[in-house]
Amino acid sequence: MLKRLAVLYEDDFCAVFDKPSGLAVQGGKGVGLSLDTLLEREWAGKPFLVHRLDRDTSGIILVAKSKEAAGYYASVMAERRARKHYLALCAGRPEADAGTIDDDLVIRGVRKQSRTGYRLLSGEGDFSLLELELDTGRMHQIRRHLASLGLPILGDEKYGDFALNKRLKKERGLKKLLLHAARLSIAGHGEYAALDVEAPLPDYFRAFMTDICTKSEFL
Repeated sequence: MLKRLAVLYEDDFCAVFDKPSGLAVQGGKGVGLSLDTLLEREWAGKPFLVHRLDRDTSGIILVAKSKEAAGYYASVMAERRARKHYLALCAGRPEADAGTIDDDLVIRGVRKQSRTGYRLLSGEGDFSLLELELDTGRMHQIRRHLASLGLPILGDEKYGDFALNKRLKKERGLKKLLLHAARLSIAGHGEYAALDVEAPLPDYFRAFMTDICTKSEFL
């Protein structure tokens, strides 16, 4: 499995992978296969997870190679010095072409400030292609924020439009969540190199997007 994982960037401190949809980032109860267990088998040392992606979300994931590097990258994430951009195909169209969703989310019983910036890239017919940037990193933040606006991500089996997903699966072969971590940017600091990494869209995402979006810079 690891050989099929694209390495987008690697140095002495970290590796950046293009995680496929369906692969969990972290192992645990009920998880058969995960990125951290795969890396633990492959690397001489233990991998250190710095941030997370949902199992069903594809795209960029950064893994540190040491405890010290993990501390540095974790501080970058916590202090919002990393820029994380996502692409999502949604049902419906936002009222404005760009904006910020500033809506607190309850995480394990605690209400936490949550902000997601968005930009409409294509919005014809019944669907929209959105570019999103996380200002905070809460669990399922993008999926929950878009669902709260009536813009559920296609293929989302937890917060999405279940009847629509079922119809699109039958009519267009939709089988996966159409949410992709497309770009990660981090400024350099001391011995840590600057990062500006992009992950190409999976074939299934691009095929579906081509089918419904005729005007997009990503086509």
